[in-house]
Amino acid sequence: MEDIRRRALPRAVALVLTAGILVTLAALAVWPHGTLAVPDGARAGDLAMARCDYRTEAGDVRADCGTLVVPENRNDPAADLIALPVIRIPATAPQPREPVFRLGGGPGSTNMTFPQASRLTADRDVVLVGYRGVDGSRRLDCPEVTGLRQAKGDLTGAKSQQAATLGFTACARRLTGDGVDLTGYSVAQRVDDLEAARTALGYQKINLFSTSAGTRTAMVYSWRHPTSLLRSAMVGVNPPGHMVWDPAITDEQISRYGQLCAADSGCSARTDDLAASMRDVTTAMPRRWGPFAIHAGSVRAASMFGMHHNGRSSAPLNAPTVIDAYLSGPGALWAMSVLGELQLPSSIVWGEFASFAMIDAPAAESFYRAGGDPGSVLRSDGTNFLWGGPAGYATVWPDSPDNAQYRTPRPTDVETLLISGTLDFSTPARTATADLLPLLSNGHQVILPERGHSADFWDDADASRHLLNTFYDSGRVDDAAFGNRPVDFEPGSLSMPAIATILAGVTAGGSLLALALLAALARRARRGGFRPRAGMWLRILTPLPLGLGGWFLAVLLVWTLDLNAFIIGTAVVVPAVGAAVGLGTWAVWVRHDRPRRTALAVALGAALAGALLGYSAGSALTAALTAIAGAAAASNLALVILETRLRRPVGGEEPAEA
Repeated sequence: MEDIRRRALPRAVALVLTAGILVTLAALAVWPHGTLAVPDGARAGDLAMARCDYRTEAGDVRADCGTLVVPENRNDPAADLIALPVIRIPATAPQPREPVFRLGGGPGSTNMTFPQASRLTADRDVVLVGYRGVDGSRRLDCPEVTGLRQAKGDLTGAKSQQAATLGFTACARRLTGDGVDLTGYSVAQRVDDLEAARTALGYQKINLFSTSAGTRTAMVYSWRHPTSLLRSAMVGVNPPGHMVWDPAITDEQISRYGQLCAADSGCSARTDDLAASMRDVTTAMPRRWGPFAIHAGSVRAASMFGMHHNGRSSAPLNAPTVIDAYLSGPGALWAMSVLGELQLPSSIVWGEFASFAMIDAPAAESFYRAGGDPGSVLRSDGTNFLWGGPAGYATVWPDSPDNAQYRTPRPTDVETLLISGTLDFSTPARTATADLLPLLSNGHQVILPERGHSADFWDDADASRHLLNTFYDSGRVDDAAFGNRPVDFEPGSLSMPAIATILAGVTAGGSLLALALLAALARRARRGGFRPRAGMWLRILTPLPLGLGGWFLAVLLVWTLDLNAFIIGTAVVVPAVGAAVGLGTWAVWVRHDRPRRTALAVALGAALAGALLGYSAGSALTAALTAIAGAAAASNLALVILETRLRRPVGGEEPAEA
């Protein structure tokens, strides 16, 4: 009897542990991702705040966090209410000046992350109000767009553009069917959210600090509610009509980099004419790096976004890294293709992006009606990625009537500071100078030499702090602390050739390790199997290398065969992880006295089901690991149950231990 209990205890413990893992993964898979909700009995304009902490670059600081209730569409008296997060980081001064409301970029990005807030809180509160459609109780996620784009390989190829249009159509239909009023997610409605927060917090006047697409919100705020504003500082200014990149201006920016390259000893030693070298590559893009396919559209789209910044804070994808890739050959271009396809499709909340960007839909239509890109260095792949090409979402997404009056710049008396960089590919300085500055009766423009888009502004901590605080204090503009920062053409240790080597080496090495381990386990299984204690440890230790190796092998096949599959997608991760872990678990469990075929079917079926459950419980960064955990737990649980059934006493006798 004691012997029976001694053998039964490990099986019971295994059952409990593996079942616990599966229950945890199931709970994570169905757990709601957003917890913000409209409080019971709330009315539009209500704001409830409580003490909290907020993370800045200076560390955690005391803050007030709350929920603002606003109508989903102020044009509809019967509109639903939605909730938006609000964070106020109080000034350290006892008598603070007018606060700063921060407006981050995007579109399709959160407005609640602002580590640089600590540079502004010496004399004024900093307030963050969540963007409707991204940060609030209704989030306009479009997995249809992300999934279809991820599955089509080249980000701007014909299949990808068709998939994007189908995805936006399906997403708009689903969200509308769920009761979401997409016409309520306009720039004007966002501005009125900010105004509601200003009123609820009791501020008479506020300052605005905006970056990139957030500058569009700041402009509309100054046009709708000028008496609420004291001063507005904009970094990376995006006037209406310019959410479509001008190929001629982009080529001018590349030529400017070419001039700087010619004056740099290291860069000039690699090319006599940088612009010509880049054009040669984009005109005759290599199709492969060894066995791996290179997608030209993905390279050019990633290049456009990478060229936005030249500071180190935007690594690994920044202008020096992109330029180095174009001068380094096919391996670096392949790495850019892979990284672009991994990052770009999931980097935006596409529904909110589409709703916000529809204000520029006529500009996009005009661009494509005129023939699109005439043959610039980077083509129009960056614009095509954002808009889905000529037949993209501008043709299928609902347009808000709020947009009509804000599609061209308007004059304002609000004191405004425009901050641009001479190397800003995303929001070139000349568009702000030509389109917006003449309409600002109290406008100033600062053009920072050799800086790129908005992230580069923060690289000079003391200079950015001084410029902003001086302007907010007095309206005086003092940018002397920035100086002339030369462009460093060295990409750093994490260059695209290095990334290519890492990607190829890790996937190939992991695949070979998994295949070797699986072969060793199978060989031992054919010779009689493992002893119980050794088998237990192997079932704990082998799923991780087997699961990762199986996934890596599938990734190599996708890259080599140029399959239309996303390497972190369900169709790649789940079968590869399930098969590898299921086979390994079976090989460790099976012995000469155990049913091999039945156990193999049980282990594989359970591992695939567990991998799917685990994948659903993870995020984009952890899905492969949670899939491995699910596959290991499910296959082991299934085999423990099978073993328990096989050990049932027959005729009142306990079978002998194998």
